[in-house]
Amino acid sequence: MMRYSKLLLTLLVFLTVALAGAEGAPTIGKATYTYKFADGHPIQADVYRPPDSRVRPAILWIHGGALIFGDRTTIHEAELERYIKEGFVVVAIDYRLAPETKLPGIIEDLRDAYQWVRTEGPKLFRINPDRIAVVGHSAGGYLTLSAGYQCRPQPRALVSFYGYGDITGAWYSRPDPFYLKEPAVTLEQAEQAVGSTTISEGNEERRFRFYLYCRQQGLWPKMVGGWDPATDPDKFEPYCPVRNVTRDYPPTLLLHGDNDSDVPFEQSEMMARELERHHVQHRLIRIRGGAHGFDAHLDDPQAAAAFEEVIAFLRKHLK
Repeated sequence: MMRYSKLLLTLLVFLTVALAGAEGAPTIGKATYTYKFADGHPIQADVYRPPDSRVRPAILWIHGGALIFGDRTTIHEAELERYIKEGFVVVAIDYRLAPETKLPGIIEDLRDAYQWVRTEGPKLFRINPDRIAVVGHSAGGYLTLSAGYQCRPQPRALVSFYGYGDITGAWYSRPDPFYLKEPAVTLEQAEQAVGSTTISEGNEERRFRFYLYCRQQGLWPKMVGGWDPATDPDKFEPYCPVRNVTRDYPPTLLLHGDNDSDVPFEQSEMMARELERHHVQHRLIRIRGGAHGFDAHLDDPQAAAAFEEVIAFLRKHLK
């Protein structure tokens, strides 16, 4: 009797928070959990799933924002609806943001979120802990690629939208020509955009000034990582996915626009070459003329076709 009562309670939770989608879209149940505390600060995850009791595969979804801004709510509605329609449970996570938290702490959150999904997910939202894929965009793509060797047991598959595997290259550690075209941000303005206490949800409009300062000065690795790549390059080795690929790395799908002015297309090319060198199952989808965030509007035929490839890839490795 107790087992059936727990099942009924789970169904009621998701049904009572059901979100009304567009006409023809699936009904999506949503629940919010705190998966850990850090410095007394709750780090949360939103869980979306069809309102039923079936045990389903899961997607751990990671937002972008240069590890400096953004939060779990920025998942694109059309993509979320499609994931749910395909029968996946989507777990969209927050993580501590830089510069208040440095890179090791952010990677710690990635590992903790993944373990929480594996250990608590079967009880809380009825997922199969052995069928988890990680999907992320931009900095979330970087964390997705990091999950391939930082998380154990490894995810079944990885999908990186315009992510990156090398965080010490000139594109991040030198002044960026594209961002130098923007009005200069001073150190004082950059410091005013951030704080000193732990946060895991960052306003993009305000905190983007700090990011812009980092890109104009070539200081992102130092400000986010906590070390200077010019003097402590070895400190970054464990945090560069492109230097941590092995033959056991999970199957990986890379998607990247070749007109990306924020994260160079070459970042995904480098990752693809390394995956090929280690004979890891992978594919790189090149979006011709695609900008950063090309998938924001799936009414574009090329973006829509690419997202169908994502669904096929996840279906293959999770079902």
